[in-house]
Amino acid sequence: MNIKTLNNGVEIPQLGYGVWKIPDEEAADVVKQAIDKGYRLIDTAKVYGNERGVGQAIAESDVPREELFVTTKVWNADQGYDNTLRAFDESLERLGLDYVDLYLVHWPAPKFDTYVETYQALEKLYKDGRVKAIGVCNFNIEHLERIFAECEVKPAVNQVEYHPYLQQSELKAFCEKHDIQLEAYSPLMNGTHVLENEVIQEIARAHDKTPGQIILRWHVQTDVVVIPKTVTPSRMEENLNVFDFELSDVDMQRISELDRGERNNQLPNEMHMR
Repeated sequence: MNIKTLNNGVEIPQLGYGVWKIPDEEAADVVKQAIDKGYRLIDTAKVYGNERGVGQAIAESDVPREELFVTTKVWNADQGYDNTLRAFDESLERLGLDYVDLYLVHWPAPKFDTYVETYQALEKLYKDGRVKAIGVCNFNIEHLERIFAECEVKPAVNQVEYHPYLQQSELKAFCEKHDIQLEAYSPLMNGTHVLENEVIQEIARAHDKTPGQIILRWHVQTDVVVIPKTVTPSRMEENLNVFDFELSDVDMQRISELDRGERNNQLPNEMHMR
């Protein structure tokens, strides 16, 4: 497993396990399977409604807590300084943990104009040692620049939708310039038509790998952290098995040419749901 080092020296596995849309009652069993198969980064969020199940899986796992990297996020309805501190306590209680490795602001939700004070609450949690690293999700350049101007701790991570059809080159370059680790959610576009793309299929045949493995390997070689989600044990193994081959420069270029700015999720400035 590849390891990336964040801008504060904390290490994060480059390939992890996302639990979006996994019901709480299923999460304990599914996440425990993922840990058993070798995943060490688990990505959840308050709004996913499965923090208890994730916490149960961690408690029941034979893997020591310090070998796991646990991420959760503050939801839009909990934004604001005091609300965020309270929301963190509640997430920690549901997870049954003493700390989380990474805590993220889930969306900027600029309509409410509370993401700066929300991030300042994350800074307090970080300075108090209750979080190993802090960051954001779905932040555009203008949101990050405001964090730089009004806050003290640079985000360690910006988690965004990122896949061959949405490569966000300008945002990625900005994050790289400022030593912010880009992390990809929906890396396979939630299993939609990107897997059927002719270029992806052709590269997969050439490497004797699945289309999903080609896309995840592309993520790895673009230096992002990637968190695919599946509840199928065989697919869990398949998704992890992307470190025994390498895409050529030609392969990488062909995939880079697939970018079409196509999203599965809302634009950051339009996501205001509470």
